[in-house]
Amino acid sequence: MTSVLEQQLDQLTSQGTAQYLKGILHGIEKEGLRVDHQGYLSQSSHPASLGAALTNPYITTDYSEALLEFITPVLAEPDAAIEFLDDLHTYSYQGLGDELIWAGSMPCTIPKAEDIPIAEFGSSNVGQMKHIYRVGLEHRYGKMMQTIAGIHYNFSLPDDFWQAYQAQEGNTDSLQAFRSASYFKLIRNFRRYSWLLLYLFGASPALSSSFLTGRTHELQQHKEQTLYLPYATSLRMSDLGYSNKAQSSLNICFNHLHTYTRSLHSAIHTPYSAYEKIGVKVDGNYRQLNSNILQIENEYYSDIRPKRVTRSGEKPLHALQERGVEYIEVRNTDINPLLPSGIDSSQAHFLDAFLITCLLMSDKEISVLECDMLSTNLQRVVTRGREPGLSLETPEGEIDLKAAGIDALEQIALTATMLDQIHQTSAYSSAVVAQKVKMVDASKTPSAMVLADLFASDTEHSEWLVQKSIEHKNNFLQRKISPTRLAEFDASVADSLLKQADIEANDTLEFDQYLAQYMES
Repeated sequence: MTSVLEQQLDQLTSQGTAQYLKGILHGIEKEGLRVDHQGYLSQSSHPASLGAALTNPYITTDYSEALLEFITPVLAEPDAAIEFLDDLHTYSYQGLGDELIWAGSMPCTIPKAEDIPIAEFGSSNVGQMKHIYRVGLEHRYGKMMQTIAGIHYNFSLPDDFWQAYQAQEGNTDSLQAFRSASYFKLIRNFRRYSWLLLYLFGASPALSSSFLTGRTHELQQHKEQTLYLPYATSLRMSDLGYSNKAQSSLNICFNHLHTYTRSLHSAIHTPYSAYEKIGVKVDGNYRQLNSNILQIENEYYSDIRPKRVTRSGEKPLHALQERGVEYIEVRNTDINPLLPSGIDSSQAHFLDAFLITCLLMSDKEISVLECDMLSTNLQRVVTRGREPGLSLETPEGEIDLKAAGIDALEQIALTATMLDQIHQTSAYSSAVVAQKVKMVDASKTPSAMVLADLFASDTEHSEWLVQKSIEHKNNFLQRKISPTRLAEFDASVADSLLKQADIEANDTLEFDQYLAQYMES
């Protein structure tokens, strides 16, 4: 029987809609801790050579002052996004001196959480707000969790595709409503199959024991300071990493834009007793922006987000409500320590094929029962994904992970073939073939290769990652950036310093008033 996906692919091709998929847009955000050659977290300020973290569009910081974040612009080709990311690493290393950019998702050895410096963004109101939000994260979840790093893959389809696709589907809603509903269909199917990405690309099966100091766990010991699980794929995405009891009650399964925004709006305005006990402003110092379930939208941890570029001073939820979904942000991608930038072109091509497949699959909503099953499946795969005979839960009963993965890859291969045809390449099909190898042989997955290399080196997790970080640094220092790109980066650094100074000089409100107005809007 012909699947929904096959029907959709046939229609895209026969009606000429497929050609508009040439306009797919991508952006990559990649985090990385600054560390020394002993594998300890940097205590220095964000390097002046990289500009102002508040206003540099390409190089900023995340939670910690030591947690760099590289941001590529929106680009049409996956290869171009990867090249830009490589250039950002190369450029940054020219100003980092002896420091390294940590090559893994789970953090370096951090003996004391209080040694983790929270990011600073200057004296402006917006800069203070960004800092206090992070102070709130410390009080709510502890500092250690905020040193985890990952890669976010931003993906969007062009307006001309949406117009043609809407006509193909015979949909009579507004284009904005159709586009948003279609992105939410993509997100629902992503959540059904995101376990596959964790199996194929998870690369954090081990961590430094300092990360779990004082916490109970069931991990196994390697040497004196390394913990791991033998079949784990992504401990970063497990309950050991990003977990949030306060958010578990939200139960957001992305069926509709209006229910998604309503749930988040409610969480931002609903007090939470444990956070009320922390206090908001105590002895003249802010401990958090507010005492609600979420301080702001970005505090909601999810492996995928619907997004819309905001206007100056606009809240993300307001932008989504007013103008709909513009792109989606995939957030479950580990940094692969075996790759210089943590991700490569083959992975990016596969993600494109995977995401388009999710768009073209069934429009079925996620029930409460299935939502719970999806959460169970994710936890199984992140902690036991390579375990022989592992099964997954579905509303129809248990299924074998390996068989389900092979079946899913066969479906994605159909999409890849179409993308190859319209782009006149073989990159998409080749990317799927590379994943089939991992599905058949779990030892070829990044998580298995990381453990094998770690054990073969007979070193601690932190020592092993220092060596990988040094290898990658040497690789980047041997690269050349084009004069045009170098001039662009130099200009972004200089402009960012001027922009931050201008923002600070033009603030007219006291911070208390600024924050009150922001929270009320």
